[in-house]
Amino acid sequence: MPENKFQTEEALARCVPMSMLQGVLSGKWKILILWYVSFYKVQRFGQLLRRLDGVTHSTLTRQLRELERDGFLKRTVYGEVPPRVEYTLTPLGESFAPLLTQMLAWSERNLCPPDYVNPYSYDGG
Repeated sequence: MPENKFQTEEALARCVPMSMLQGVLSGKWKILILWYVSFYKVQRFGQLLRRLDGVTHSTLTRQLRELERDGFLKRTVYGEVPPRVEYTLTPLGESFAPLLTQMLAWSERNLCPPDYVNPYSYDGG
């Protein structure tokens, strides 16, 4: 049987892959940003600003830049007046999208009231 690299005391104390994921997803709005871009396929800055009730312009800008830097989002700037910027998932972001769907389903099953219907659920809640 192959040796499990996570069974050492040091590795169990700090699971490096999960720490790396936490570093990428840390930030109050990142999971929701990824969810909306995944669900709608393309999101503009203003659309995200309206969807994320309570986020500030500067916080959204910072978290979008971090997700772009970490390879989850692609930012496309169109040379128009007024300027138009769109965000889409990169292949890395697309590979994370099924996990977002699983997180949604888990939350619906375990955290939401029984009569809750989520308009963003793929199976109708």
